[in-house]
Amino acid sequence: MGGTVLLIEDEPNIIEAIRFILSRDGWRVDTHSDGLTAVDAVRARRPDLIVLDVMLPNRSGYDILNDLRADAEFKELPVLMLTARGQKKDRELAEKLGASRFMTKPFSNGEVLETVRALVGQ
Repeated sequence: MGGTVLLIEDEPNIIEAIRFILSRDGWRVDTHSDGLTAVDAVRARRPDLIVLDVMLPNRSGYDILNDLRADAEFKELPVLMLTARGQKKDRELAEKLGASRFMTKPFSNGEVLETVRALVGQ
């Protein structure tokens, strides 16, 4: 298993939990916590997958996803959206903008690992 995951999240407990879950499975986990510079971080790090929080400082995950999907280079990059708000309208917006998967917090460790593996095809 393995590859590179860029975790765009600003909550320290979530960052540490996901880093632990994925690192233990052989993934390299890079993190970024500012929505304003998130697309630049994707360009610089070239991850195999992005785990993207909806509510970030300075810019929403939805705006970031929209920018990524508008860029031919990242149109097919797997993106797992995370949110504490799991309402139907949030899920529908994420799907409309091109999220590969949508997961609500709190999540189970197994669910995160299984989803990341599925999205990268491992």
